[in-house]
Amino acid sequence: MEILIRSLNKLDLPQVMAIQRQNPSASQWKETDYASLIGPPGNLGLVAAEEGQPGTISGFAVLRQVADEAELLNLAVASSCKRRGVGRALIRESIQRLAQSHARRIFLEVRASNHSALTLYTSMGFQRQSLRKEYYQDPCEDGLVLSLALPILPLRE
Repeated sequence: MEILIRSLNKLDLPQVMAIQRQNPSASQWKETDYASLIGPPGNLGLVAAEEGQPGTISGFAVLRQVADEAELLNLAVASSCKRRGVGRALIRESIQRLAQSHARRIFLEVRASNHSALTLYTSMGFQRQSLRKEYYQDPCEDGLVLSLALPILPLRE
């Protein structure tokens, strides 16, 4: 399966919301929250689609960059597409785009019980930075803060 990554647009929001509902461990945002991230500088929204089906989204990631630091705000993959490299492709593209915009480090929070996400993040080089006691609600759970140093890319002329 060839995974295509492209920028999030407003037409994608109904599918993003459907994928989010399939993933109770993902942050449960409102559609307006995603819409507000589209466009302003420093925000990055990406969607994954299979080659030949660019209108059908298999996952999404939203990030925010401030100066040389970025945060992965939310990431989810459609239930039917899990374990097929979609999350990895979204993170890989996020890292590439953030490095191109001169981010030096990316942070994220993940539920301590989300073993599949932790396995993915650590396999991509993320390291635990700290523990946030009772960070998540419904159910109440600790959050782990992970980070990854990004490659320093040469300036384009």
